[in-house]
Amino acid sequence: MRDHSHSDGGPCPEVWTGRATNRFQWLLALVGAACLALGIELAVDSAWSSGVAPLVMSVVGCIAAGLLVLFGTLAFVHVAVKVDRECLEVRCGHIGLPRRRIPLAHVAGAEFAPHVTPRHWGGWGYRWRPEKGTAVVVRRGEGIVLRLWDGHTFTITIDNAESAVRVIKARLRPPSPDLA
Repeated sequence: MRDHSHSDGGPCPEVWTGRATNRFQWLLALVGAACLALGIELAVDSAWSSGVAPLVMSVVGCIAAGLLVLFGTLAFVHVAVKVDRECLEVRCGHIGLPRRRIPLAHVAGAEFAPHVTPRHWGGWGYRWRPEKGTAVVVRRGEGIVLRLWDGHTFTITIDNAESAVRVIKARLRPPSPDLA
């Protein structure tokens, strides 16, 4: 979903929303579903002849791997960002978890990043790297880099990132003495 309520050079919208999607993640979710189905199939209709322990280990392994891959990928199929007067909220996946709310009072600055890649962050998902900060990376492309007053950075891949940066910069206030 792109932000359709903004205009270049015009006033900032009351609430800016944006989203980024990675359709490739659906393929990985299908792999997880296939592992889950294999585990169920082994449990229900098995002609396993070498004992119960290997069968149980195979069933549990397939089901565990399937659930991990399925839910791990579905959590990062898309990211939604909402910027209002007080904070920026990032929600991942269909149920909105993980979620992070960053008060704009904690943001020192925002920059447009024209090329964010999963390779730079070690993969898709919610990432942390000591030398780079924290990121939510769901696809390759443009993003927002927030510089926080505590010295950390937070990067988000999002469609129409330049518009988001303009809205965030327009709402930033000078630091209060207790945050500086």
